[in-house]
Order: sequence, then C-alpha cells, then structure tokens
Amino acid sequence: MTEAARTESSPSVHVPRDYKLLVPREWFRIDLTRDRWRAQLKTFVDRQAQGKTVSAELTRNVWTTLRNTAEVARSRGAIEFFLLTTTQDGGLPASLLVSSVPMGRTPADPEKYAAWLELAEGENPARREVSVVELSAGSAVRLLGDTTLDVHVCMPGGVGYLTLCFSAPLTGMFGPMEQLCDAIAGSLRWVL
Repeated sequence: MTEAARTESSPSVHVPRDYKLLVPREWFRIDLTRDRWRAQLKTFVDRQAQGKTVSAELTRNVWTTLRNTAEVARSRGAIEFFLLTTTQDGGLPASLLVSSVPMGRTPADPEKYAAWLELAEGENPARREVSVVELSAGSAVRLLGDTTLDVHVCMPGGVGYLTLCFSAPLTGMFGPMEQLCDAIAGSLRWVL
C-alpha cells in the first residue's frame, strides 16, 4: 500500500482546517486570501514613508516591488505576507511568505523531499543547506541560505506542505535573525 493510501485510510490522521503561527507584533500582516490585500500593502508602504524624507518615486518603487512579489506569491499558493521594517531609512530587513503547496510532484516523505531538494541545489555557488527537522507541527524540510530560510512543514493527512519563506536581505540569515525565524517556524500549530 502506498504512503498516501495509508494516510487516507487512517482514521487517526485529520487534514487541518487551518494553522496558527506566532509572529512578533512588529511584523505587518497582509492576508493574501482576501481582495483587500492591495489596500493592506498600500497601508504598510504609506506607514513606512510617513514622517521620513522619502521621495515619492522610492515609495512607488517599494509599492511596485512588494505588489509584484505578492502577486507572484499568490499565484503559487501564498496565504499570508508578513513584513518587518525597523530601520530608520525604511529598508525592509525581513519578510515572511506563508504558502500552501499541494503534493503534486513533491515527495510526501520529508526525507525524500530533502534529498530531492539537495539534488536540485546541485553545485550552485549560492547553495543552501538542506536538512530535515522535527517541529511540534511535524516533520519539516529546512533550507538555509545566506539571506533566506525556507521551512516546508508536512501537513497532516498528506495533503501537502505549508511553506514558510523567510527573507532577510539586509541582515543575512544567521545569528539572531535565524533564531527568530526558527522560533516563528517552531510556533506553528495545526487547527484540526
């Protein structure tokens, strides 16, 4: 019997209705499942420019970049977009995209998924470290790069992965930023 068939026939495994994730309150949340996400994004950009000597062109460029990022992410199953801005110049030190990725061609077993991703990374000079970690929400594949951390958490019921894509282009993904992102990923809980 296949892994998927065992999961579907098992009465003890339930497909989650939702998830809970603890994100610090300084991170601005944009719900990408609602039509108002553009207005939420505009509110974020306007708040960051407020009281600062930021040109209209820079504000427009930030808005355009974030909007394009959100639109591409939505087309790939993104659910939420979290943005952190704590720098005086309005720079974006960190972001988090939460996506639901159905199984499709993705291996259901996190160990096999990690091996598949390891092969995909190949000899890339910007190669990311691939590992499998155990979170309270279940097994997860963790990809750590210089400025990114992706955590693919296997959803109960074998329906897919919830993917947390962290980006820290200004600070890099090490030290306190890596620990913070790991803590956010570790807070994931399923609502059954």
